[in-house]
Amino acid sequence: MTSAQVLSHFREILTIPRESGHEEHIIAYLQKFAADRNMECRTDEAGNVLITIPATPGRENAPTVILQSHSDMVCEKNSGVDHDFSKDPIKAVVENGWLIAKDTTLGADCGIGIAAQLAVLEDKDMPHGKIECLFTTSEETGLDGAFALKPDFLTGKILLNLDSEDEGELFIGCAGGIDTTAKFPYTPVPVPAGRICIRIGFCGGIGGHSGDDIDKGRSNAVQSLARVLYRIWNEASATLCTIDGGNKRNAIAREATAVLAVKPGDAFAVKNILEEVLAELRDEYSVTDPDIAAVWEENTDIPAQAIDDRTAFNLICALHSVPHGVMAMSAEVKGLVETSSNLASVKMQEDNIIRVGTSQRSSTNSLRRNAASRIEAAFTVAGAEVTHESEYPGWKPSLKSHILEICKASYVRLFGKEPVVRAIHAGLECGLFLDKYPDLDMISFGPTLRGVHAPGERLELASLDRFVALLEDVIKECK
Repeated sequence: MTSAQVLSHFREILTIPRESGHEEHIIAYLQKFAADRNMECRTDEAGNVLITIPATPGRENAPTVILQSHSDMVCEKNSGVDHDFSKDPIKAVVENGWLIAKDTTLGADCGIGIAAQLAVLEDKDMPHGKIECLFTTSEETGLDGAFALKPDFLTGKILLNLDSEDEGELFIGCAGGIDTTAKFPYTPVPVPAGRICIRIGFCGGIGGHSGDDIDKGRSNAVQSLARVLYRIWNEASATLCTIDGGNKRNAIAREATAVLAVKPGDAFAVKNILEEVLAELRDEYSVTDPDIAAVWEENTDIPAQAIDDRTAFNLICALHSVPHGVMAMSAEVKGLVETSSNLASVKMQEDNIIRVGTSQRSSTNSLRRNAASRIEAAFTVAGAEVTHESEYPGWKPSLKSHILEICKASYVRLFGKEPVVRAIHAGLECGLFLDKYPDLDMISFGPTLRGVHAPGERLELASLDRFVALLEDVIKECK
């Protein structure tokens, strides 16, 4: 098995639509892959696919190894980019040793894991025991496939999760998560007479993964917009007509805008506030998020209706004050985020509802639930209806893992240095697997990815070489 073979599979995967909740094309592709090669294939009601190959001669007594990745991807694109994730292939280029999708997400999370599994299944020369390749659905939006796994779907006791993003690091634990949604009912009101409408907001933020990147000190466009709106409500006169920002629960918001109806004489004051806040943001994020830009459009179309002033002010106060970012660092593991919250999105919906999406993570169940209750309290005071969904457990680290010892020995033998062993603040499906298969011995590793869950996502090709070599060696050493 070579990295070129893995990359060839990945380039084919780039042509297959697989947004979370719409994985039918990648499921059919995996099923056909197995059928064309006479491999055993099962698909459960949730769309999880399991392709199994028997042990090679002489390895019949080796333990069964499960290789696991998720079949969906986060679909994000820059504003103004003409790309339909339901049918258009991902465009990727190689620059300076990286495979990059410049205007969209690349889907290497976790497409490169899928590609590695397919390369393993095709390899005729690698000695191995029985291998089960598991491809789970809708990991990015709620770990739906992992939640739906039946206890008799898998037989292996060793699981290699291929959904990590830092080559040279072996992951033995992760945070659990919960989604918290706030809904603000509002009363549509007429736009006051004699007003002009302007669109304001922010764009150009790096964004990123709400787990891996939450401690990188990046801006959140939704909260930046709320910062401007709060000042406008205190220093000028305006009516909030529309608001929109962010997108996926597990992505840091990169863009957010609002349409305001203002008196013609107040437009200058509003623009000054926007420019002052932009200057502050550029100073505050000069190192971590240097390309923040303001959105300013005058004389936009006047909407048919606006949001009533009381709800608008309550919403602005809530968005401005609700916690976002790191809430606590681990006292046990240096440098590990213990608890965080992501203010992910604000969207106007039918039936006069403004929906705010957030997510909380922690490797400690009580702290995760306390973080969610704090978010609930902030929104409840502002008059919102709050619900919690999609809670999933963390994965508690174990330094006594047998597969960890195999991976560490393989890494030293291959590359002449010790790998880093750590837990991750992002969520992996491993915690759910342990709920259903308590005897699993698990580890997670992968090549180096950067900018996941945001346009510009990239894969380091040199790290892919090392990832593939490690995966092959670990499989061989599971004797």
